[in-house]
Amino acid sequence: MKVATGIARYLLGIVFFVFGLNGFLDLIPLPPLPTPAADFLQALQHTGYLFYLVKGTEVVAGALLLSGRFVPLALVLLSPVIVNIVLFHAYLNAPHEVVPPLVMLGVHLFLVWQYRKHYQTLFAMNADLT
Repeated sequence: MKVATGIARYLLGIVFFVFGLNGFLDLIPLPPLPTPAADFLQALQHTGYLFYLVKGTEVVAGALLLSGRFVPLALVLLSPVIVNIVLFHAYLNAPHEVVPPLVMLGVHLFLVWQYRKHYQTLFAMNADLT
């Protein structure tokens, strides 16, 4: 299971590091998008910060996954990003293109499960300040 976890960590790290950098450097051109999806991405870019905040989070979390440092933190940072990627493809982009994000979600959930012992204190109902 350790090998599968390492492969999943590297895979997810590469995906987010590369596509996060793509948001800044525009290395990989986007395919034509349906109008609602294109409008949404354009609105994010025009805010001046939100698009770059998301892409910066992707780069940092991807680098953390690739380095093997702070992996549980990287997975927490990526959780809302992955949910939004899946919903973006399901509702704004072509629904048949939701399969790769769902695979990415599956890899993410697998890693969260593998690192689950690091999240136990997050779910404490009555947390003490000791």
